[in-house]
Amino acid sequence: MIASLGMYDRPETSAANDRLWAGIRDGLRSHGIAAPDTLTRGANAYWDAWTAADLVFSQTCGFPFRAKLHDKVTLIGTPDYGLPDCPPGHYTSVYVARKTDPRQSLAEFSGAPFAYNEALSQSGWAAPQNHAAALGLRFLPAHCSGGHRLSALAVVEGKADFAALDALTWALLCQYDDFTASLKEIGRTAPPTPVLPYITAKGADADLFFAVTAAAIADLSPQDRAVLHLRGLVRLPASAYLAVPTPPSPDQIGQSA
Repeated sequence: MIASLGMYDRPETSAANDRLWAGIRDGLRSHGIAAPDTLTRGANAYWDAWTAADLVFSQTCGFPFRAKLHDKVTLIGTPDYGLPDCPPGHYTSVYVARKTDPRQSLAEFSGAPFAYNEALSQSGWAAPQNHAAALGLRFLPAHCSGGHRLSALAVVEGKADFAALDALTWALLCQYDDFTASLKEIGRTAPPTPVLPYITAKGADADLFFAVTAAAIADLSPQDRAVLHLRGLVRLPASAYLAVPTPPSPDQIGQSA
């Protein structure tokens, strides 16, 4: 069995994530559903977990869900992080650049070197590319970082001129990482898209998992909910994720540059 909450897990949030999982785990066990004692962390918390036949619980990104997972897993629900200017269960990406860069508007970065975390990221790749296309701009893939925090560091270190970061990740970085003092926000993607969904193995009882997860969130202390920026759980249909456009890949955009 495997359960993971790797998407927003960092030293400052890990204890709260452990308590969230304990509530979900105990709720599932009370209904006769086996669940692991602890969360899986590290490299195995992502694709290995999402594709495991014995997956019990995880959080994936919207792009992998629509591209590769939607017909292989059960959608449980969508966490609501109460992000600004977003409907419940939605989020945006934040564009960041160095504070010393004289450019102020997003349009001025069209054609500039862009850092992204990975090609199957909704907030780091798909959302900014869809936004750029709608505005008639071009964000050229210059550095594949492997993570949102690494994308932000790549901008600080001059490996790229700007990047797009998941809005919740950006909030956590600003809260805990001093290097963000060297960065400025130059815009946000539009429109908002569905937040990273909670999933379980295919064939599971989605309604039961939703009820257990919602109860576990509600039972968290106010302090833990604040640490996780977690307001509650909402129901968004799989169609809301599948309707998000898929942009060209970094290789396709790089070849057309």
